[in-house]
Amino acid sequence: MVDPKPAGQTRIASVNVNGIRAAHRKGMGQWLADREIDILALQEVRANEEILTKLVTDMTEHEDQPWHVHEYEAADKGRAGVAIISRNAPIATRNGIGDGHPEDDGRWIEADYKLGDGSTLTVVSVYVHSGEVGTLKQEHKMRFLHYMTEYLPKLAQRADHLLVMGDLNVGHRELDIKNWKGNVKNSGFLPEERAYFDQYFGELGFSDVARSLAGEVEGPYTWWSYRGKAFDNDTGWRIDYHMATPALAELAGNLKVDRAQDYSLRWSDHAPLVVDYKLP
Repeated sequence: MVDPKPAGQTRIASVNVNGIRAAHRKGMGQWLADREIDILALQEVRANEEILTKLVTDMTEHEDQPWHVHEYEAADKGRAGVAIISRNAPIATRNGIGDGHPEDDGRWIEADYKLGDGSTLTVVSVYVHSGEVGTLKQEHKMRFLHYMTEYLPKLAQRADHLLVMGDLNVGHRELDIKNWKGNVKNSGFLPEERAYFDQYFGELGFSDVARSLAGEVEGPYTWWSYRGKAFDNDTGWRIDYHMATPALAELAGNLKVDRAQDYSLRWSDHAPLVVDYKLP
């Protein structure tokens, strides 16, 4: 994809890789080599930090300096796992949401970066449960969404700038799901799930960066099922987000969803969500 990064801007992206080993094998490295990313949040890594570091090193071997890799691996091997990789080293990293809960195992990681004016940017990579109505999975998901309402204000108070990125597994509005009418009783578009997003982007004061930049249009979708013709027909879901504190959101621009040109070229069922920020 030809999209030169504007001078003086920081390119920040997020993607659910659906297994880093598979993504690497299918061509993620070529995407990363072309996109001038500075900070990348990963979800559903499904590998330990040693394996992730090795694959990132392989994908960025053309770079002059090695990338910095920080991961929160799930205790259940081969599942979940979130990470933040970056060209510059963070000044601090943390795992888990708040004081930690069983539901956040391998699903929330934070990294702090010092900016040019001395302020701090806190970046979060989060992977919310997919859920399933009437099951324990859905209970875990709802608890996690509630934990976010309690923890996000505290984190925003500690950070000069806060950017929460990841696969949140909920389409907030009807514009966010192509077939929204057929999904109002399914996990991912339940009224009780969407109500939490009303809070995040309402009283909690966060900006939905992609929606703000894209405007009132369908999508832009970030996930398409591997089944049927969902990708070919662009029957997608917008479930990957950049959630930013207001001052940071004002610095955002050049939104891109790096949707593969063809089904055969996909290296994940998600597409990277890429935004440039004019950071100090």
